[in-house]
Amino acid sequence: MSTREVGVGSVQIGGKNPLALIAGPCVIEGEEHLLGIAERLQEICAKLEIPLVLKSSYDKANRTSLQSFRGPGIERGLQILSRVREKTGLPVLTDVHEVAQVASVAGVVDALQIPAFLCRQTDLLLAAGQSGLAVNVKKGQFLSPGEVRRVVEKVVSTGNHRLLITERGTSFGYNNLVVDMRALPIMQTLGYPVVFDATHSVQLPGGAGVASGGQREYIPHLARAAVAAGCNAIFMEVHPAPDEAPSDGATMWPLGELESLLRKLLRVAAAVKEGDS
Repeated sequence: MSTREVGVGSVQIGGKNPLALIAGPCVIEGEEHLLGIAERLQEICAKLEIPLVLKSSYDKANRTSLQSFRGPGIERGLQILSRVREKTGLPVLTDVHEVAQVASVAGVVDALQIPAFLCRQTDLLLAAGQSGLAVNVKKGQFLSPGEVRRVVEKVVSTGNHRLLITERGTSFGYNNLVVDMRALPIMQTLGYPVVFDATHSVQLPGGAGVASGGQREYIPHLARAAVAAGCNAIFMEVHPAPDEAPSDGATMWPLGELESLLRKLLRVAAAVKEGDS
C-alpha cells in the first residue's frame, strides 16, 4: 500500500522506496561497543543495499525491575550517539520519555522515538512533532490498529508529517504478545510508513519475573510475515552476544546471524514487489 515518504537523515522510508532497516542494540553499553555494532550493520546493509537507520537508547526508563540496567543516561548517552553518528555518517534514532528531553535529544539525532507505553501521552507527542524531526511512534500493546489514528492526529497537528508508525505486538493474556498482521495494512491507510518491530513482538513482558522474557526463535517467522504483508521497514534490536546483554537479551537478534536473515527478507520483498506489478 502506498504511503508518503518520510526522510530520516539520508534514508527515505515509505512510498516506493525499498525495505529499510532500523537496527542497533537495545541500550548503549559504551561508545566502542555501539560503534562496533554500527560499523558492522553499515557493512552488512551496504552489501545488501538496504537503507539503514541506527537505533539505541541512552535510558531504558520502563525496565521491569528497579535494579535493572538502564543505560548511561541522557548526557553521556547523547555524547556517544553524537560521536557514533559523526564517525559512521548513519542517521540515528533514539527514545524520548519526557517533554523536557525532547529539545536536547533533537539536537543530536535524526529521529525521535516514542515508546509504546507512552504513545498516548499528548504533551510528549506534541513536543516531538514540534521538534521538526522524524517521529517514530510505537503502537502501544494496548491499542487496536484503528486507535492509532488519534495518535497520528496529535503529531501531525504540529504541522510535522515526518511520521513513522511501528507495530510491536498486542497484549494477549498475561506476559504474552500476539501480532495481528492485519494491523500493518490497516495503519498504512493513515498514509504514513509502517515499521514492524520483529524483536519486541516476541517479548514476554515481565515473563522472567524481574525482567521480560522472549522467544527469539520466532523473530524470522514474524519478520518474513511482516515483509510479506507489506511493511515499509523492519525494526530489530541486535547484539553480538544477546545472552550477555544487560537489557532485552532474550529478544535481540544475534549480529552474526543478521545478514542471513536480511537476505531472506529481501527475497520475500522481491516476491511481493513482483506480485504487485
